[in-house]
Amino acid sequence: MIRKIFAFTATALPILALALTPRAASAQSFTGDYTVSVTETLCGVAGNIKCGNQSYCLELTDDGSVGRPHSGPATLDSSDSSQLSGTFQVIGRTIVATFGVGSETGEADSVVLVAPANASTGTIGVGVYDLAAGGSEASGLATFGVKDSCSN
Repeated sequence: MIRKIFAFTATALPILALALTPRAASAQSFTGDYTVSVTETLCGVAGNIKCGNQSYCLELTDDGSVGRPHSGPATLDSSDSSQLSGTFQVIGRTIVATFGVGSETGEADSVVLVAPANASTGTIGVGVYDLAAGGSEASGLATFGVKDSCSN
């Protein structure tokens, strides 16, 4: 009987130790701010006019409030001090952030950022920027910085 208890204890202790060992979380949060550099920008009705590069600060709050585990409110601050409010969500391995933009003509304009996202590391890859505004277009390559890379 004592041998059986010893064998059980010898087997159970390593399993218990493994179960209690701290592990990295399998999913990170996207909560934080990310610099966004938009380059290779084309503007105009036909999208064929080169226009200047832009830089933004994308702020995300990953609270699941938009229906997906990684989703929530977002703000996009530009270098000219304007701020847009919107939402973001991670669908599969893609992050989509959408912002409503006011227009002088009352049309519903929007800015959309789309890029690959890695939920296990909380990182965002290189993606695209698109502004649809009253029949004209601006689009470019969006390069995201590391989390908490905006200078305040």
